[in-house]
Amino acid sequence: MNDNAQTDTAEVLFQTSAAEAHPPGHVADLERSIREARDALIRLQQNDGHWLFELEADCTIPSEYILMMHYLDEIDAELERKLAVYLRANQAAHGGWPLYTGGQLDLSCTVKAYYALKLAGDDPEAEHMRRAREAVLSRGGAAHTNVFTRIALALFGEVPWRAVPYIPVEIMLLPKWFPFHLDKVSYWSRTVMVPLFVLCTRKPVARNPRNVHIAELFTTPPEQERHYFRLPRQGRWLARVFFTLDRLGRLIDPLIPAATRARATRLAEQWTLERLNGEDGLGAIFPAMVNALEMMVLLGYPADDPRRVTAKRALEKLLVIQGDRAYCQPCVSPVWDTGLACLTLQETGDPQSRAAALRGLDWLRPRQVLEEIGDWRVRRPRLRPGGWPFQFGNAHYPDLDDTAVVAWAMHQAEANEPAPRRYPEAVERSLEWLAGMQSSDGGFAAFDVDNTHYKLNLIPFADHGALLDPPTADVTARVVTVLSQAGRPQDRPVIERALAYLRAEQEADGSWFGRWGTNYIYGTWSVLVALEAAGVAASDPAVRRAVAWLLSCQNADGGWGESNDSYDLEHYDDRHFPSTPYQTAWALLGLMSAAEAGCDAVRRGVAYLLRTQEEGLWRHPSYTSPGFPRVFYLRYHGYSAFFPLWALAAYRRRTGRRAGSGTL
Repeated sequence: MNDNAQTDTAEVLFQTSAAEAHPPGHVADLERSIREARDALIRLQQNDGHWLFELEADCTIPSEYILMMHYLDEIDAELERKLAVYLRANQAAHGGWPLYTGGQLDLSCTVKAYYALKLAGDDPEAEHMRRAREAVLSRGGAAHTNVFTRIALALFGEVPWRAVPYIPVEIMLLPKWFPFHLDKVSYWSRTVMVPLFVLCTRKPVARNPRNVHIAELFTTPPEQERHYFRLPRQGRWLARVFFTLDRLGRLIDPLIPAATRARATRLAEQWTLERLNGEDGLGAIFPAMVNALEMMVLLGYPADDPRRVTAKRALEKLLVIQGDRAYCQPCVSPVWDTGLACLTLQETGDPQSRAAALRGLDWLRPRQVLEEIGDWRVRRPRLRPGGWPFQFGNAHYPDLDDTAVVAWAMHQAEANEPAPRRYPEAVERSLEWLAGMQSSDGGFAAFDVDNTHYKLNLIPFADHGALLDPPTADVTARVVTVLSQAGRPQDRPVIERALAYLRAEQEADGSWFGRWGTNYIYGTWSVLVALEAAGVAASDPAVRRAVAWLLSCQNADGGWGESNDSYDLEHYDDRHFPSTPYQTAWALLGLMSAAEAGCDAVRRGVAYLLRTQEEGLWRHPSYTSPGFPRVFYLRYHGYSAFFPLWALAAYRRRTGRRAGSGTL
């Protein structure tokens, strides 16, 4: 039975049992739902206090894990078999693999999945392989995949190195004033690129012990192909300049002195090792971790070198093995999951919930990054550190969004719990760091300050359009929320500039774009919560436009929904998105922050959540957020677990609905 079928069955069973006990929408149903969801969420708390939900990406990541094993000739046959089961199960009806549930075929993901399955031993004439091959060829073949896929193919000798951008390791020697410098791109770009510089400069060939190739996926033989690069729709003249420089670099590459190349390689190696991050891995993200391991192998690190062993272990810790299938996560999200679960249980408000939240916050407290390290210090060298990472450990790259969520929960705990105070220093340090990380336009980014060199997205390497980490409305909103709740006088100018940024970012239809969650519902919820915290009146025109937009998006079943398709739509109205529990919760939390708790739309949304609850929590197979819009998407399994409970508990508090007689 697939996930949708399970959901439909659960809905029918729940509606039947609820109707027998109470009329639909009875207050007692709300109390029961909150209680069961609270108990289920607390049961998922780890013994040491944290929560950790699966974080699933598309099939690119498990495919790359198989490719890595064959590149290194370190093949775990049983793991490979289980990864292949997962890949086959996620092939879509169109014959290829999408970037998210229900999405269109993605050529790059499909090529990697096909190659991974062929490496794992699947017969290319098997039905599923034939369908995938036909889908690839009908879309122009593997030559039209993205840069990262072509680099992987080049490492296996499937395409010539001219099929990938010229990214020599000498980039490490460029001065800060140069148009391109590592400091000018995002943290994830830096960690992926630096070890990749070494790989693309030395041009190794995968060991590929089974000698598997995929010439059948090309419409033109790779050596004869002349159209690996395509100009972007926007900024074509500047892109032409970058492509010309790319070709010029290839011509002068043989003239680079060996001593210069060796020096640059040592710098790249040193940069990577300084940030290797133990068993949490370089950048604590899968692509960077793979590149780091492959770089170490290329540079001659023996198999028993502790750094190589640790890098391999970091990758293994991302695996999710479930019986006969397995997949690899792009990273893990314990700080984010724990912070949001704590906020949810604080809203639930009973002693059991508050105690569980305190256990979570106690787990978070020692994970605050206080070391005087981190790439963010390039722009803020005198700012005291005080952030939290997204993962278990990532000291070089604390995350503003995570920091705001954790500080928000800790500040609420300080306000609501009896003395002695538990987190005063942690909260103060985090607020200081957050305020100091404001960008010049008033907004806040995820990891960096003023990471807005937009022209760099036109270089040949950046066909994914996600080289940068500019300020976004959702992260800015989270920072505004916690700074406003803390109420430090020195933060008022920071808040005012951030509010001006948020007003400027509002879309014409009243919504806000969601960079780190899908999509406009996420962004609009985030900002409405921030506006309420900052004291902006519910009658404010920006708030009213947002409310009107949310009301216009409600589905007939009472819920809200939005697919990642919305990142590609020119007009949001050109769609119908089925309801999901987590997006319904975001919409409800946004409306209630705008003083709409008593409106009929909110009551209908609450009723939708009551109908769709499954054995305490909620579940949904959709992908909940972008890693990079239009390129890479994520499914946070925890979003359907805690956001609906948060919304129901907030509704109970704001409307005064408690156990007893009456309807919602």
